[in-house]
Amino acid sequence: MSIILIRTTILYLIIVAAIRIMGKRQLGELQPSELVVTIMVSNIATLSIEDTNIPLLGSLLPIFMLVTCEVVMSVITLKSKAIRKVVSGNPRIIIKDGTVSQKEMRSLRWSIDDLMEQLRDKNIFDPSEVSFAVVETAGTLSIYQKFDARPATAKMLCIPPDGEPDAPPLIVISDGELDKDSLKFCNLTEAWLEKVLAEKELAVKDVFLMSCNRRAEYHITRKEGKKQ
Repeated sequence: MSIILIRTTILYLIIVAAIRIMGKRQLGELQPSELVVTIMVSNIATLSIEDTNIPLLGSLLPIFMLVTCEVVMSVITLKSKAIRKVVSGNPRIIIKDGTVSQKEMRSLRWSIDDLMEQLRDKNIFDPSEVSFAVVETAGTLSIYQKFDARPATAKMLCIPPDGEPDAPPLIVISDGELDKDSLKFCNLTEAWLEKVLAEKELAVKDVFLMSCNRRAEYHITRKEGKKQ
């Protein structure tokens, strides 16, 4: 039993490292070659865990070879558009000016249900509202909606800007720990923070959560047990 646990732990660490080497995209939408490598690596690891008679090195070497092949292939496809087209394919225009391309639908072997599911996922229920839609090489649908069908924005409504930067509030203090990077992102200083906390008769360690934006608008949640 201990041998199985040790082998499982080693393979787990190796596979995590392998996925990190192949890049963050491996964790999201997979290209065909990446999907093949992922399936093969998982199968090799499973065989080695189930059968302790298989040398551990007999699993590690194929995994290393697969990762190496994927990294090399990624470099080659990055340099060559022709090879990239063969390995990953090309994006396909499936809707143009509100008209669905039946030819591309047949080529992709997509049904109307498949297309509508992808559109509904983007909160679109009528293909005629789409100006341009592309099926990406990873199988996702990218959509450019017609202007008159888009949700209204502040720019469309001609709401004048009030000088607020386009940045969300960030967590400055989390469970008594100061995030200096967030404070810097908000263009604020520790001196400002100390002044704010002093007015509330608080120290950093007394704060459960503090969020703040670039206009120095903040919200503080004290730790339980601290007086208001």
